[in-house]
Amino acid sequence: MKKLVAVNKSACMACLECANACSQAFYKRPDVSVAYLQIGAKKDGSPQVLACPQCGKCAEACEAGAITQNAKGVYMVDKKKCTGCGKCVEACPFGVMVKAADSEVAGKCSACGICVKACPMDVLAIKED
Repeated sequence: MKKLVAVNKSACMACLECANACSQAFYKRPDVSVAYLQIGAKKDGSPQVLACPQCGKCAEACEAGAITQNAKGVYMVDKKKCTGCGKCVEACPFGVMVKAADSEVAGKCSACGICVKACPMDVLAIKED
């Protein structure tokens, strides 16, 4: 299974370069609120990378059948089938399924690696199990 993982968590500085690169690539603007990965904070205040583990809860919630798993194990959103209902966003236990206010459809991490390239601290990687 192909997915985005934090391989060097302690090196994260919460600079948000990864999230800005993601939102720029998919929404054409640097806006961390619509990035397909999130940088949160642990109880001790240190940064925490939240990325899609490809669990499939979004696909289970999608009544339109717009989210399916590809051959590499990545759940993908078919934007032509997505009705924009937001049930997948509600179902995501990690808060990384996104439906921007100005978008008609939802989106999620496809393990493309844009954020990996943007991270100056080499915190992120695309792994295949």
